Amino acid sequence: MTLLNVPRTRRRRLGVAAAAGGLLAALLTAVPAAATPDPGDAPPAPKEMSKSAQAEAREAIAQGEIPAQDEIVHSDNIRHVAHVPKDVLTGTNSDLAFQGRYAFAGNYDGFTVYDISNPKAPKTVSQVLCPGSQNDISVSGDLLFLSTDSSRSDDSCNSTTQPVTEKSSWEGMKVFDISDKRNPRYVAAVETACGSHTHTLVPEGKNVYLYVSSYSPNAAYPDCQPPHDGISVIKVPRKAPHKAAVVGFPVLFPGEGPDGGGNPGGPTNPGVSKTTGCHDITVLPSKDLAAGACMGDGILFSIKNPERPKVIDRVQDNVNFAFWHSATFNQKANKIVFTDELGGGGAATCNAEIGPNRGANGIYDVVGKGDRSKLVFRSYYKIPRHQADTENCVAHNGSLIPVKGKDLMVQAWYQGGVSVWDFTDSSKPKEIAYFERGPLSTDQLVTGGSWSAYYYNGYIYSNDIAKGFDVLKIDDRRTDPARKIHLRELNTQTQPDYFD
Repeated sequence: MTLLNVPRTRRRRLGVAAAAGGLLAALLTAVPAAATPDPGDAPPAPKEMSKSAQAEAREAIAQGEIPAQDEIVHSDNIRHVAHVPKDVLTGTNSDLAFQGRYAFAGNYDGFTVYDISNPKAPKTVSQVLCPGSQNDISVSGDLLFLSTDSSRSDDSCNSTTQPVTEKSSWEGMKVFDISDKRNPRYVAAVETACGSHTHTLVPEGKNVYLYVSSYSPNAAYPDCQPPHDGISVIKVPRKAPHKAAVVGFPVLFPGEGPDGGGNPGGPTNPGVSKTTGCHDITVLPSKDLAAGACMGDGILFSIKNPERPKVIDRVQDNVNFAFWHSATFNQKANKIVFTDELGGGGAATCNAEIGPNRGANGIYDVVGKGDRSKLVFRSYYKIPRHQADTENCVAHNGSLIPVKGKDLMVQAWYQGGVSVWDFTDSSKPKEIAYFERGPLSTDQLVTGGSWSAYYYNGYIYSNDIAKGFDVLKIDDRRTDPARKIHLRELNTQTQPDYFD
C-alpha cells in the first residue's frame, strides 16, 4: 500500500468500451440489487469485464490517471491517520454511528464497537455476530438499533436465510442494550412490513421513535404486500425497550390503485424507480423537519407530531435521477442535498459515459416557510475524478462538516472514495478535498469502497465495504473551525443543531 500526497484530477474518457457499456446498461436498468426486500447477506458476485475494459483500466493505471490496486491517493489537505482491517465480521461493511469515545460500525454479519478515544489508534472493543443485511445502525443512550432487510428464519442472532415468500420469515428492527460496550445485549425485536432497509432515529424524551424505510412490495411476499406507500413508525420506551412496537404506518404517497400515488417509474418515466416506499429519511429535530429519499421521489415533511409526519412538498427528477437514496439538510435548513444511487451501488457510474449529472447529488433550496415551503432545484454535484469500469462508484452516505456560515459536506462514493465539498453557493458546488484507493480489481467489477464517510469531533471516519475502518484528518482553513464542535452522540440521519 502506497501513500501519495499528489492531488489528482482525472478527466480521461474512461468507460466507453462497447462490451463494458452493455454490462453497465444492464446494471442501470435493473432494480438496485442491494435494495430489494430480500437482497441476501452476501455481497454481489464479481462481474467479469470485457478484455477491452480490462486493458483500459490497466492502461489508465500505467499512465497515472487512476491509482493502482491498493494504492492510496489523496489531496494535500487530507491525511490517512489510521486503518483497522476487518476481523471476525467478514461481510459487507455498512453504516456508522457515534457516541462519546466510541464508533459503531454496521456489517452484514453484525456490528463492531471501536474505541476512538485516540483516533490515530482505534481499538476494537467488541464484535457482535448477528447476520441480516444491511444492518443499518444507530445509537441513543444505552440503546443500539439494527435494521434487518433480508428474510430470516426467526428474529434471533442465530437465524438463517429463508425465502421471503414464506410467511414465517422475519425481518425488521433489532434493539440492543449497549450500557456495557464490551458485551452488548440483544433485548428486543420488532417485525416491520418489507423489513427495514434503513431506519432513522427520532429522540423524544422518554421514548425513541424509529422511522423505518423499506420498499419493493410484491403480491407473492406475505409480509410485504402492495401498496407500500409509507413508513413504519416504531416507538421504543427507553426504560422498557422490550415493549418496542409499531405504532403506525403513515402514508406519504396517497393515491388510487395498487401502488399508491408515488412516482410510477418506467415505462412512464424510463430509467426511474417506481416509488413503493422510502430508502432513507433524515430528520432535523431542532426544526421539526425531515427529508425523505423515496425511490422515485424526494419529499420534505414536518415531524411536529412524530407519529404522524406530514408531507410539505414533493419533487421528482425524471431526467437525471434513477433512485432517490438519501438526504442531508444544511445547518439553516434552507437547502437539502439528495443523492441518486444510480445502479444500486453496484455499477461503475463515475465515468465520462454517464456524465456529471447522473449518479450524483441534487442540491435543492428550501424556499418559503412552514407548510408553504417548496423545494427548488439548483444544481448537481459529482466527484470530478473518473473511475475505471471495474470500480463501483456513485453518490452515497455523508454528513455536514460544522462550520458556521458555510455549507460543507464529507461524502462516501464507494470506490470513488471520500469527497469533501462546498455547497455554500448551491448553484456552484465544488470539491475541496478527497481520499481514495485504487480499484479492487482490473479484471472484474468487484463491490467495495467507502459506504459511509462522516465527520465526528475533528476527524472523518469511513467504513470501507471490503477493506475495513478508516480514519482521516482534514487540515484546511475552510474546515478548521469545525474542530471546536464536539458532540456526545451522532447518528447522521438524525442531524444535530451544531451551533445551539
